[in-house]
Amino acid sequence: MTKVLFVCLHNAGRSQMSRALFQRAAGDRHEARSAGTQPATTLHPEVVTAMGELGFDLAAERPRLLTSDLAEWAEVVVTMGCGDQCPYIPGRQYRDWELPDPAGRPLDEVRAVRDEISRRVEALVAELGGDGARASGGRAPGVLGLVLRGAATGDRTSFGPDPGGKGGIRTLGRG
Repeated sequence: MTKVLFVCLHNAGRSQMSRALFQRAAGDRHEARSAGTQPATTLHPEVVTAMGELGFDLAAERPRLLTSDLAEWAEVVVTMGCGDQCPYIPGRQYRDWELPDPAGRPLDEVRAVRDEISRRVEALVAELGGDGARASGGRAPGVLGLVLRGAATGDRTSFGPDPGGKGGIRTLGRG
C-alpha cells in the first residue's frame, strides 16, 4: 500500500478533489490524504458542487495544514501550486501537477480541472499498481521517465531508465 499526499496552497480545491478521486480509483490498494500550506477555512463551493456531480460529498471536509508529520507519512507527494512552500523530505517521490486554481471559477472551468485531475489520478494509480509496488518495470523509487514528443517529427523520446535497465535516452518512435 502506497501512501499519497496531495498538497496545494489552501487545501480547498485541487488537493481535495485529488484525494477524493484517488481514494475512489485506488480503493483499498493505496491511501491518500490532502493538506495545504496556507489552508482556507472552507472548501471552495464550486469544488463541492463539481465533485457532488460525481457522487462525492465534500461538504463536511475541512482544509488542513500541511505538517512535517503529514509529509513524513507520505511516500508520494503530489504538489499543485504551492511552490517553494511545499516541504522537501528526502526519500519521498514528488510529482508537481500544474493545474489552475478552481477558486471562484465558473463551474465549467472547475469541471475541466476536476476531469484533468481524474485523468492524472488514474495514471498515478496505474503506475503505483495494485499491491503498492511500483508498476514502472522495476525503476528505482523516485525516478520517472519523461516522454517528449518532437514537434516536427512526431517522434517520442524518453529520458530516464528504460525497462531493460540501460538508462539514458531512447527514441520510442512515432505515436
